Amino acid sequence: MFDLDAYLERIGLSGRPGIAEVHRAQVTSIPFENLDPYCGLPVSLAVPDLERKLIVGRRGGYCFELNMLLKAALEAVGARVDLLLARSRVGSRAGVPRPRTHLVLRVCAEDAVWHADVGFGLGGLLDPLPFGPGTEHAQSGWRFRIVEEQREFVLQTAQEGEWVDIYGFPPEPVPLVDVETSNWFTSTYPGSPFLTGLIVNAQANDGSRVLLSDWNRHNGLVLREQVPTRDTITPIQRDAVPQLLATRFGLPGYTLTRESYLVPVQPALASGARSQPPNGGLTLHRQLASRGREGGW
Repeated sequence: MFDLDAYLERIGLSGRPGIAEVHRAQVTSIPFENLDPYCGLPVSLAVPDLERKLIVGRRGGYCFELNMLLKAALEAVGARVDLLLARSRVGSRAGVPRPRTHLVLRVCAEDAVWHADVGFGLGGLLDPLPFGPGTEHAQSGWRFRIVEEQREFVLQTAQEGEWVDIYGFPPEPVPLVDVETSNWFTSTYPGSPFLTGLIVNAQANDGSRVLLSDWNRHNGLVLREQVPTRDTITPIQRDAVPQLLATRFGLPGYTLTRESYLVPVQPALASGARSQPPNGGLTLHRQLASRGREGGW
């Protein structure tokens, strides 16, 4: 059974808060991070594993983990939650669709239907939106809206006076097996940016964002600090990563090998999953690192 009280303590709440309060509290308390697939470790979506990793272990996770944790919490307070799969559009090339590898939730609760998403790593929603196309919504200085495009709903954000697509999805629920398959693909496919690159993101209640990532080929490894009116990018040396993870994202317990590979200090405790891959998964990651990127999504 899901430990709702432990979850609420993890995100700084108590009692029985509403959907919007839970959503914002999780976004601003649990960071987005891909450290497990990046280090070659498995990503489990089983609720006990999510509790062990994100609540007890005080780790973060990526979209599948974060939104599946939110789903378990909201269902524990009586909400009905549907799973939907989206295609990220950030930085995508026209006419080149990406795989459906982003998890979104449709939440029915409090006499309303909500679009919930606490797991978009490049800066997403702080609060849930009314489900479906509608007016724009301001969230601590950031602006979002959902529009309809053919058979898809598209989440957009305002940037420099223009609306930019974040992701698109058909408003049709998918079974858990589809989500598990997408999670497996995202965390094991050799060309996945979640294996070949690092991304860690934290959002604060005032709307500020901090991103540590090497996904942008032109910038390399950077620390990006954003508020709605300002964007500061600082180049980072790789040997600074473990300290930044600990001090800026609350993720201690990582170090660099002599070959500059990022690894958990205690591999057996790094992931919430009960089993580890052969050789700790690091052989695969080293092969990928030596080959370089194979494109992004």
